Amino acid sequence: MNAPMVHAEGVRKHFGKLQVLKGIDLTVERGQVCCLLGPSGSGKSTFLRCINHLEKIDGGRLSVDGEPVGYRPQGTRLHELREREVAARRRDIGMVFQRFNLFPHMTALENVMEAPVKVAGTARERARDEARALLDQVGLADREGHYPAELSGGQQQRVAIARALAMKPKLMLFDEPTSALDPELVGDVLDVMRRLADDGMTMVVVTHEIGFAREVGDLAVFMDEGVVVESGDPRRVLAEPEQERTRAFLSKVL
Repeated sequence: MNAPMVHAEGVRKHFGKLQVLKGIDLTVERGQVCCLLGPSGSGKSTFLRCINHLEKIDGGRLSVDGEPVGYRPQGTRLHELREREVAARRRDIGMVFQRFNLFPHMTALENVMEAPVKVAGTARERARDEARALLDQVGLADREGHYPAELSGGQQQRVAIARALAMKPKLMLFDEPTSALDPELVGDVLDVMRRLADDGMTMVVVTHEIGFAREVGDLAVFMDEGVVVESGDPRRVLAEPEQERTRAFLSKVL
């Protein structure tokens, strides 16, 4: 319980000759909201995918809740996880993407129920009750029978958040969850995320919503070209950045 929820030391990742992460050092404590900021192509989303076992790191160390990502310790050695072990660890990490990735042939309720029933083996009646409670939590109790095509983008994203929460994760990852939404729909999604933060959920959020980072974040991390340029209290980083690159970025988005 003393280990940070996310701990990265010198994390590197490359795709062919392109080095996307060039030595990321970052610690996210339990209950913290960490907001990753920076221009497109800076490595933010790749780092998020590494945390969730969707990409293998090529160097350094990365752990979630004290467990190395992609490996299991055995004595003094680290052994690469089998696919079944990776899937088991991924259950503890909820992830919400830019695009909602809902099953189009399932209702909102069925989308939220699917993983608990098929992956966790939860009884259908219990899964249905818990899914209804989650849809109510995200303000969609009256939409449980609607299919994704019948929902707005903001409603679909809130269903996606409920679906991620259905597996009772210890960590939630958000990859620009409002970037695909019309401006008037952004607020409802951010309100759900604020309530999660108030409830103590540990979150790592890739976002361009500077107001959310300032208001809700405990840690702001500015990344550029695969490195952490600056990090610290969001109020300080956003109001009085120390690095010229951070100042240049914020001057264009504030």
